[in-house]
Amino acid sequence: MTQIAVHLVVDDPAAAATWYAETLGARETGRFAQPDGTLLAVQMLLGDTELAVAGEMPESGLRTPASLCGSPAAFHVAVDDVDAAWSRALSRGATAFKAPYDAPWGQRTAQFLDPSGHRWAINRAIA
Repeated sequence: MTQIAVHLVVDDPAAAATWYAETLGARETGRFAQPDGTLLAVQMLLGDTELAVAGEMPESGLRTPASLCGSPAAFHVAVDDVDAAWSRALSRGATAFKAPYDAPWGQRTAQFLDPSGHRWAINRAIA
């Protein structure tokens, strides 16, 4: 396990895993089913960070940020091209949170909400 692993609660684990793979370059490493055969979680790697992408279980308190009206956290991911990654995310159903801009701390950055409401910041150092 990496020093920190992230458990993302999503609407549909299979669809979310595909979204994270196609949009952010995450790689699937395993799937876990419940006793009835339904998908419990998809294990993924985003860079060296482990993601467990699991469905909502309201009876257990596991809800998506969208169902809770937002999240105070944001995940930061380094990308090669912020503008291209931004466009790719929006074309795949993300919601704009902060359009790409050159930040005063020396990075090109942008933020979006994925389809389950998780906030992602994408960054690249300005050369």
